[in-house]
Amino acid sequence: MTPISDTALKQLFVDARTHSHWQPRPVPDAVLRSLYEMLRHAPTSANCSPARFVFVRSAEGKARLKPCLAAGNVDKTMAAPVTAIVAHDSQFTELLPRLYPHADARSWFAGNQPLTDVTAFRNGTLQGGYLILAARALGLDCGPMSGFDNAALDAEFFPDGRWKSNFLVNLGFGEAGKLHARSPRLTFDDACRLA
Repeated sequence: MTPISDTALKQLFVDARTHSHWQPRPVPDAVLRSLYEMLRHAPTSANCSPARFVFVRSAEGKARLKPCLAAGNVDKTMAAPVTAIVAHDSQFTELLPRLYPHADARSWFAGNQPLTDVTAFRNGTLQGGYLILAARALGLDCGPMSGFDNAALDAEFFPDGRWKSNFLVNLGFGEAGKLHARSPRLTFDDACRLA
């Protein structure tokens, strides 16, 4: 592999920002499908792929989501063309024979609920990060956030209890003129060690 261009790196990381204000431009369903087609190829442990996504884009869906949000997240989420609920499947192991056919990966989790839970959460979170990168690669802006009632959202969107919400990502075309100055980031020496 060779490094991607500086332009691509800037779009994915350096120039990309977290948006709270949105242009009234829809995100076509075809773009959401392309986004998933990209992110699904990124790695997870034993290809377990536990993330599940709900793309809330209709007025009815937003009305269901609104009561679950913290007050400070209501306006920006209602204005976003799409809000992705990043969740994970608590029974992802059922699909391991199909997703990881060269080993009996399902047996690794049998009778070990703590391992199943942490694997689902860890890898589902990782896939949520891939969603953000795929969205940025497709020219979308993102507004990832917590600040919602997981239990209320799960009861509303996942009443059977199988899927569990993790975080939300507002998607669309941000209002760049309403961004505040970029906040500082930690340096390599602040955040990293060489061992």
